Amino acid sequence: MKKLISGIFLCFTVLACDSNAIYKSFIDFKDTNWYVKDVPAFTFEVKDETIPYDIYLLVRNASQYPYNNLYVTRYIYGPDNKLINKELKQIILFEPKTGKPLGKGLGDIWDSKVLSSRGYKFPKKGKYTIKLQQYMRQDPLPFIMSIGLSVEKPLPPKQ
Repeated sequence: MKKLISGIFLCFTVLACDSNAIYKSFIDFKDTNWYVKDVPAFTFEVKDETIPYDIYLLVRNASQYPYNNLYVTRYIYGPDNKLINKELKQIILFEPKTGKPLGKGLGDIWDSKVLSSRGYKFPKKGKYTIKLQQYMRQDPLPFIMSIGLSVEKPLPPKQ
């Protein structure tokens, strides 16, 4: 029985990996509340500045989330810790007309992976930090379980 469970876990682990991701991480929120003062930071290393990267925002939320969207301010800090980019991003979590969740999920927990920037060129090699701050009218913002970031090399064009 232990071998079967271990084998299933290994399969899910392998299938869940993004082979083109140079960085992927989540930060969980206590009691599923995202406060404005909570600004998760994700630090990763860019080893090749000649490649344009795709940046994705990852959101895990409950079905009880009271809005269909989520506004997030994304800050990118360079290797010298200076702010090099700041953008307000809208993430649509539910179909506005029907209320149907747009992410992947089971039960009342949903995961969304939303493109934040396609082909972003980091100016030089080094460690970068991306910070995410919720920009909604409600503080705390309920039923947001975690926020994450994935930085990926673009997939080659399909032939």
